[in-house]
Amino acid sequence: MQPDETQYLQRRCRIGDIDVHPTEKALVVYYEVEASILGETGNARHEEKKDCQKIIRLRSLNASTDISALAKKVVEECKLIHPSKLKEVEHLLLYLQNRKKPSTKLEKKEKKAQKPRELLLFEGMEIDEEANINKIEEYIELLYESIPEKIRGSTLILHLARNPDNLEELLHNETALGALARVLREDWKHSVELATTIIYVFFCFSSFSQFHGLITHYKIGALCMNVIEHELKKYDLWQDELEKKSKACDEDPDNHSLRKEHEKTFKKYQSLLVKQEQLLRVAFYLLLNLSEDTRTELKMRNKNIVHLLVKSLDRENEELLVLVVSFLKKLSIFLENKNDMAEMDVVEKLAHLVPCEHEDLMNVTLRLLHNLSFDTGLRTKMVHVGLLPKLTALLGDDTHKLVVMRILYHISVDDKSKSMFAYTDCIPQLMQMLFEHGEERIDTELISFCINLAANKTNSQIMCEGNGLKMLMRRALKLKDPLLMKMIRNISQHDGPLKQLFIDYVGDLAAQIKKEGDEEFVIECLGTMANLTIPDLDWELLLKEYNLVPFLKDHLKPGSAEDDMILEVVIMIGTVSMDDSCAVMLAKSGIIPALIELLNAQQEDDEFVCQIIYVFYQMVFHQATRDVIIKDTQAPAYLIDLMHDKNVEIRQVCDNTLDIIAEYDEEWGKKIQSEKFRWHNSQWLEMVESRQMEDGEPYMYGDDPEALEQPDLFYSTDGMMNPEPGISPDFYSQFHPQNGDFNACNGSDGRPATAYGFRPDEPFFHGYGSTR
Repeated sequence: MQPDETQYLQRRCRIGDIDVHPTEKALVVYYEVEASILGETGNARHEEKKDCQKIIRLRSLNASTDISALAKKVVEECKLIHPSKLKEVEHLLLYLQNRKKPSTKLEKKEKKAQKPRELLLFEGMEIDEEANINKIEEYIELLYESIPEKIRGSTLILHLARNPDNLEELLHNETALGALARVLREDWKHSVELATTIIYVFFCFSSFSQFHGLITHYKIGALCMNVIEHELKKYDLWQDELEKKSKACDEDPDNHSLRKEHEKTFKKYQSLLVKQEQLLRVAFYLLLNLSEDTRTELKMRNKNIVHLLVKSLDRENEELLVLVVSFLKKLSIFLENKNDMAEMDVVEKLAHLVPCEHEDLMNVTLRLLHNLSFDTGLRTKMVHVGLLPKLTALLGDDTHKLVVMRILYHISVDDKSKSMFAYTDCIPQLMQMLFEHGEERIDTELISFCINLAANKTNSQIMCEGNGLKMLMRRALKLKDPLLMKMIRNISQHDGPLKQLFIDYVGDLAAQIKKEGDEEFVIECLGTMANLTIPDLDWELLLKEYNLVPFLKDHLKPGSAEDDMILEVVIMIGTVSMDDSCAVMLAKSGIIPALIELLNAQQEDDEFVCQIIYVFYQMVFHQATRDVIIKDTQAPAYLIDLMHDKNVEIRQVCDNTLDIIAEYDEEWGKKIQSEKFRWHNSQWLEMVESRQMEDGEPYMYGDDPEALEQPDLFYSTDGMMNPEPGISPDFYSQFHPQNGDFNACNGSDGRPATAYGFRPDEPFFHGYGSTR
């Protein structure tokens, strides 16, 4: 600043709050002074701010003072107080007029022994004086006195707030609500009863969405979070103290004084616990109402509401637990909240509540578990903590059956958990439910659950005990139910005695295929028959009796049916081709060219390609079909093209099939060997080119320049020797693991696993939307 520049001083004053002096009969006015030095152009050259306060001493204030007249005089003489603050000044003066000096210890003890007039509504006690909205000013005055009077005043206001007709009038009484919020902020640690009552008043407002802005304005939600956190810490301290005294009693059982001290502490703990849980209940309920707005809910989540709720699950108060679990259920539909619950071991805590006698608590707990069961890790946790037998026992309860079945359905999605159902009484109950449905379609939840369970061999064996399979087949064929047939199809895929049980029903299945009714139902029947890779079945007789060859051929044409149907036809052909006479019958019908045409059309679909090649793999073992494939078709050429496919399963089936072709046809054998050599040679060159030799490394494979001349580096013709006549595909499958293992799905039949029921990225068979 230049010395000769003109300067101006500007001062501004901002008025803040008005409060009472903590020890004297005086009011304190808080204000801020802002001073600015301005230049000639009006720009601020220098600014300073200072917080100030003015103390207005009221020496003449006594019990007989006219508060209204004194308040007017204070406002008139103190320019820092705006006339609109007159009512606030009156209440502060009234507070000072009635404020008493701190009581002595004796006086405090006597007051504590007195029974207060107010009786909290939470404890089922009534107020001995009926509250009246016209006396609201008197009730507000009580909030400026001692704790017992504050409790009485807030209780009377609560009595008004419980009537929804009074809420609108209370809303416009800013003095009342401001006083309640202020008392709660200052005194909630001093009295649980007071905190409970005031929060209950605001809870009455929280029951109506239009009043949520009021609660937010006074920051009651954040205050409730602080109250809950503080009370939970106190609870931990009480528990520690009880545990120490209990341990002391155990160490010295003959010490009666320790035992009496423990009993006294326990009684006190029980009394405190009742009051604390009343406070927690109303605070959580208020927060639950506010969480209607997802933005408010997010703020609660950031303040760790999930942690507070899960920690409260250790309580035994059933009404509080109903509220806490309901709140958790609402929060659980968001991923972040669900992850927080997982970190807090919420499933383990909920397991202690199942089962319970309280109907509402049982219901809301199961619904929370249902929401959590969409998470794979939490489903596994449910099994580990022993919930599976508990949930199974609830299947017979009509009240909880639907939600329990949905939880169990989600658990059954995981392959590792499927086997656990065999050690419960779940499957007999489900079978009973299936047979009790009469003529109507089976509930989606029930049949979906059964479909999942049937994918496990042990479960399927239990399902088929007695007349289980007979009853299932009879019902499925009568109602033409595709979902029930899907369950039967899952049963049919398991090796051993289960497949033998289906011999009696192949005629019925073939008849359904021939009818070509409901396509979904026909697909399941076809898939069930395709699973029956058993030597005792006369496939030739079956194909002739039901004239199935034309059906199979007609459904190989691209576009002749849905892809699912066509794929099942290919798989069926692969199954019947294991029989020599059936393979000849199919070859004569012209099915092989149809398969090649289908291979061209579906060359981008790995499953189609794999299953078609598997048909070729089966047919090359029979002389008649082998000659047709080798001499009359270009199937070997297609197989050569596919022998280096990126799909491992396709490569394995191709290798096995080409090895057999090479053994029986010298010309194709040379082509196959040449192609393999060309492929390996290109791979070798690519590897050599990709590795740059370092300066100090003259030879990539050591110092021996003759290393590459060793005869064992040349490719051998292992596996190209002529096999003994009559060797079946099973002989080769034991040396060539397929699908990772072809036998993964169907055991000794050596078929590549289909995607049916094995795609990990496939959504659940029936999804359920979570409920709030």
